[in-house]
Amino acid sequence: MSAQEALIISFLKEVMRRRKCLPSQLSVNLGVSHATVSRWLSGEDTPNIRSCRRLAEYSGVPLEKILSIVGHLPRVAEKASPEWPEFREYARQKYPKELDEDLITMIEDLIERRRARKYEGKSS
Repeated sequence: MSAQEALIISFLKEVMRRRKCLPSQLSVNLGVSHATVSRWLSGEDTPNIRSCRRLAEYSGVPLEKILSIVGHLPRVAEKASPEWPEFREYARQKYPKELDEDLITMIEDLIERRRARKYEGKSS
């Protein structure tokens, strides 16, 4: 397995981990077949540009970064900041006195509900 394939696979697994979904759910949410997602996860195939756009929208990762991971663009230079900022970490840094753990949890839940509602409508 090449380094590029390993990078794509780890990115997809991270998306699924963060969105708490299985490959079958990811395929529905992206509008591709389960077999397609299976080929991506096994390294047999890579997402096309259209799928990269959907992945960017679904994951919140910039399209250029995904195109770079997949190999459609040259490698994007890594930044010092994490590419997957966690809302909880961001909220603690930005609003240390204003938001307690309960409020952060409620906001995270609302964000996930909105994402789920957005993607449920697209897959219908």
